[in-house]
Amino acid sequence: MPELTRRYIVMAMATEAPFDVHDLEAPFVLKPWKDEAALRALEAYRDHCYPELAADLTGWIQAIRSGARIRGGIGARNDAYAAPRSKPRGGAPPARRPAKVTKKKVAKKALKKKGKQRR
Repeated sequence: MPELTRRYIVMAMATEAPFDVHDLEAPFVLKPWKDEAALRALEAYRDHCYPELAADLTGWIQAIRSGARIRGGIGARNDAYAAPRSKPRGGAPPARRPAKVTKKKVAKKALKKKGKQRR
């Protein structure tokens, strides 16, 4: 998992609070092996990141899913609220539907292009 380990360094926080909302560089740590909600958050992140990191995250997610079910702390409390799982996406981001092209959009684009040519 070179992409995963090269990108993230997790360390103990200096504050007693769960996180500092004003510190833009502070990490927010989730434990996907203990919390189904955290695992789903990791899957969502994987679905929207660059391919090499997505591949590493997919391997990690598969290892967690195939391992023993460990729950504790917040993870155990979240289980009661977990919605039924949807189908796994396999690491690829969801396909985007092309934007609907209308006559109004075409005319607006043509006007914009015409304005740029005059400059």
